[in-house]
Amino acid sequence: MQTFYADGVANITLIDGVIRLDLVNITQLEKEKANIRPIASLALSLPALLRTHEQLSQAINKMVEDGILKKDDAHQASTNNLPA
Repeated sequence: MQTFYADGVANITLIDGVIRLDLVNITQLEKEKANIRPIASLALSLPALLRTHEQLSQAINKMVEDGILKKDDAHQASTNNLPA
């Protein structure tokens, strides 16, 4: 199994019931603008996307409960300069 590190998602598309997410890395920050480089693409069925959303939500809630993450941290991370 390969492991990819991604700083974010650049594009999300739905074609024929398959969700595709383009994973990207930030290569450089210039004047508050991120230069991004695509590294991989992830394809999920709609049910898999919903399961993934539930699992990620549970993981985030657990990190908040454990004091690892604050709700403000999660909000700030979701409003950064990465393309949606």
